[in-house]
Amino acid sequence: MIQDDTIVALATPSGVGAIGVIRISGKKAISVADKIFSSVVNRSLYNQKTHSVLLGHINDGDRIIDEVLLSLFKGPKSYTGEDVIEISCHGSHYIQSEIIQLFIRNGCRAANPGEFTFRAFLNGKMDLIQAESVADLIASDSESSHKIALQQMRGGFSSKIKGLREELINFASLIELELDFSDEDVDFADLKKFQLLLDRISNVLKYLIESFASGSVIKQGVPISIVGEPNVGKSTLLNFLLNDEKAIVSDIAGTTRDAIEDELIIDGVKFRFIDTAGIRQTDDEVESIGIKKTFKKIADSQVVLFMIDSSKSFDDILSSQVSYVHEISEKNPKIQIIIVYNKVDLIDNFDFNEAFKNFEYVKLSAKTGNGIDILKKKITCLVQTGKIKNNDTIITNARHYEALLKANDCINNVKDGLKNEISSDLLAIDIRQAIYHFGQITGEISSDDLLGNIFSKFCIGK
Repeated sequence: MIQDDTIVALATPSGVGAIGVIRISGKKAISVADKIFSSVVNRSLYNQKTHSVLLGHINDGDRIIDEVLLSLFKGPKSYTGEDVIEISCHGSHYIQSEIIQLFIRNGCRAANPGEFTFRAFLNGKMDLIQAESVADLIASDSESSHKIALQQMRGGFSSKIKGLREELINFASLIELELDFSDEDVDFADLKKFQLLLDRISNVLKYLIESFASGSVIKQGVPISIVGEPNVGKSTLLNFLLNDEKAIVSDIAGTTRDAIEDELIIDGVKFRFIDTAGIRQTDDEVESIGIKKTFKKIADSQVVLFMIDSSKSFDDILSSQVSYVHEISEKNPKIQIIIVYNKVDLIDNFDFNEAFKNFEYVKLSAKTGNGIDILKKKITCLVQTGKIKNNDTIITNARHYEALLKANDCINNVKDGLKNEISSDLLAIDIRQAIYHFGQITGEISSDDLLGNIFSKFCIGK
């Protein structure tokens, strides 16, 4: 990406709307805008103060294209750190295209994906973590994902990583100094303090690494499988939750032969509900494939809603479904299982089954909706959302996660080295590697390939 030219792009979604915003950034932004923009009060952009708005017209020669509001941001006090112009025009696709083409004919270039944020990163307006969180903020579709992205964009994660990196650099410099004066047998680094620092860094890294499991599902949606024998009401429950006829409901056993998924936001957290094929012994080849997919979906889930037909006798339940529940629990010990006793509207008295006494349970009617709110509360309580509400730092980016794992390995190597009293020059190698991985996260150490890959995933105009 070339830095010394001026770029232009539509910053709002393309299509017809009330208004559209066109963004221009670079050293020619003001001169080109001043050439084609005429203020209604006849003010030159050169003499205008930064962070001001003017009403006027965009002109192509004698032809007026549109009446617009022009916002002026003079560098370095702008999003990119350069001179930035933002034009709010009417939302006609034709008008937007005409204005952009006019800027291009006057010396600007169409921006690449993420190029405005890329320039902000290169000009020191934000680090790489904050830049990546801009894309996450744009893509956020729930309160929880929005909160995480906003916290990272405001520098919460960055400050943690930068603080650890600076402390490591300080100790690394002392160890390097000892190597320079090795002939004089002088100690500059206090190894006891260094051990305490390593322990503290290990604790922080452990917390951040473990948070990725929660952060990833919050960002993508918490996967919840609806499981049980055929005709227990799995598809009816999915349809009621989504308020849509998403799945086919039929009295014929084995109707659902493939997993059906959709998303629902409950208390600000996005969940992915998965209606699976009914579990039972069958000779039907197609249904058997669906059942295999059911167990695959279960393994990928964080919560399983195991549905039981309450209108059936206890002996029927005991003989078939208890074994399935315990099999799921034993094979997937980290998965939270909620026993959902469905069709309570068909029975006079509910008899709790002792066979499931170790599991959370809910009584409901997927047909009438009675008990659905209780189920939603159970689900949100099981998912670890406390960290979000407390504004704790949560990792959602796989690149950050990978770098943290590598940094943690290096720190563990240093700790082992201290315990085994290895030479300072070997310790210094692992310390430098840990510092390198921390720098990769914030962008203090980065390659062109890495930056190109990150910013190519942004939308044009951001």
